[in-house]
Amino acid sequence: MPKVDITDNEPLEKALKRLKKKIEREGTLKILKARKHFEKPSEKRRRKQRMSKKKKF
Repeated sequence: MPKVDITDNEPLEKALKRLKKKIEREGTLKILKARKHFEKPSEKRRRKQRMSKKKKF
């Protein structure tokens, strides 16, 4: 669970922006979006193949 400490003079918008960046770097949003809808096995294979090609380069 990502945490962001807010200082006394820091605006809430800035802290929220830091939290969103932290969540995106961890990959939490991708996992949530993937679990939101059912993914057919063939789509899962294609996605994994695309991911492996991206990692090679």
